[in-house]
Amino acid sequence: MSLPESDKTLRLNKYLALHLGLSRREADEYIERGYVKVNGIVIDLGARINEGDEVIVNGKPVTASADLQYLAFNKPAGYVCSRRSQGDLPTIYELLPPEYHSLKTVGRLDFNSSGLIILTNDGDFTYRLTHPKFAKTKIYNVRLDRDLEPLHQQMISDYGVQLEDGPSKMTLERLSDDNRDEWKVVMTEGRNRQIRRTFASLGYEVKKLHRTNFGNYSIGDIRPGKFEIVDMR
Repeated sequence: MSLPESDKTLRLNKYLALHLGLSRREADEYIERGYVKVNGIVIDLGARINEGDEVIVNGKPVTASADLQYLAFNKPAGYVCSRRSQGDLPTIYELLPPEYHSLKTVGRLDFNSSGLIILTNDGDFTYRLTHPKFAKTKIYNVRLDRDLEPLHQQMISDYGVQLEDGPSKMTLERLSDDNRDEWKVVMTEGRNRQIRRTFASLGYEVKKLHRTNFGNYSIGDIRPGKFEIVDMR
């Protein structure tokens, strides 16, 4: 069902994205599946709502959230990015003040990796930064367990390495003229543990993985375990 429009109506998917940290596409999926009610009525896709309407998703009322927030956080190795602890593994939320615990990470870094993590309650921003069609550049500093052979460097950079979920291609630059075990890795993909799996397929172990850049955003001089509030709109 659709609601009557007035001069102060707001698109329902935009409202859900704003207050639930969803992308508008995700909000549309909620609406299409009948998860959303406005004033007790299941609403059609494309509906608009008025100020004061009661919006319920999966039986829970949606309350107005704070303004959109964006944090740039330097994740230390040894922490997971989920809100809930995984066994004895600590989460990054233990390093953040409670008022930021509702923010979601934009992508993830695994337990042993460090570097730039962005957290936000802006679902559209998350979608634009993570969906493959936008091809956002990510930059990492990587240290291997031994020198990378020139042939393997050429394979990764020029041809890509075939993994179980498809080819993996990255640009590699040496971080030092004195050795070949430290590399700057530039990529636009972001599949699960892709860098580690790419090098492992050629017989290398990644000993250190640190993200310095994500899209237009850089870790700058943020210290490990610390964050900065950033206007990323």
